[in-house]
Amino acid sequence: MSENTTKTSAKRLLPLLVILAVAVIGAFTLRDHLNFEALSENREALTAFRDTNFVLAALIFIAVYIVIVAFSLPGATIATLTGGFLFGVFPGALFNITAATIGAMIIFLAAKWGLGEKLAAKMDGSDGAVKRIKDGIDENQWSMLFLIRLVPAVPFFVANLIPALVGVSLWRFAVSTFLGIIPGGVVYTSVGAGLGEVFDRGETPNLGIIFEPHILLPILGLCALAALPVLLKTLSKKKA
Repeated sequence: MSENTTKTSAKRLLPLLVILAVAVIGAFTLRDHLNFEALSENREALTAFRDTNFVLAALIFIAVYIVIVAFSLPGATIATLTGGFLFGVFPGALFNITAATIGAMIIFLAAKWGLGEKLAAKMDGSDGAVKRIKDGIDENQWSMLFLIRLVPAVPFFVANLIPALVGVSLWRFAVSTFLGIIPGGVVYTSVGAGLGEVFDRGETPNLGIIFEPHILLPILGLCALAALPVLLKTLSKKKA
C-alpha cells in the first residue's frame, strides 16, 4: 500500500474516529447532565424561553438533538421527552423524528465513507457464506432496514452502522429511518407531552411504556409486516 493510499484511508476514517472519540468523552462527562432530573429542574426556564422565542427554541432544540444523535451522546431519550414537553405531540414528534433522522444520517455517512464502501466491495467480491449473506441483505434491503428500526431491542447506534457497512444507499437509509422510528418516536413524544403532570406529582415518567402490550404488540405487528416479503421470497426460492 502506497503512502498516498494510507493517507487517504486515514482521512476517510477521521470523521468516524471523531464521532467515536466524542461519544466516549460524552459518555463520561454528560451522563449526569442530560437526564430527567436536569429537565425537571430547568422546566420553567425552558418553557419561558419557548413561549417568547418559539421558532428559535425549535431550531436550537433540533440542532442539539442532531448533535446528541450524531455523536451518540447520552440523553437521546431525554431529548425526545423534551421535544414532547416543549412542543406537544405535534410538532414535537416531527421535530424529534426529523432531528434523529439527520443525526443518524451523519453517523451513516461517516461509517460508509470510512469503512462501508470498502467493506461492501470486499463482501461483493468474496465467495461462500459472506457473499450469500450480502446478497440476502441486498435482495431484501427495505424489509431489513425497517426491521432493524422497528424492533425495540436493536440499539439505535447499531441500526445506524449496519446499513453503512453493507452498502445501503443514503436515500434508502434516510427514508427507512424516518418512517421506521415514527412509532417509537410518537410514543415517547406523547410521554414527554404529559411530563407537566408527572413533574407536579414529583414522579418520573414510565420509559418502559414501549414494552407494554398495547404499545409493543402493534409495533411487533409492523415488524411482522416488514418481514413478510423476506419470508415470501424464501418460500418461493425453496419451492423453485
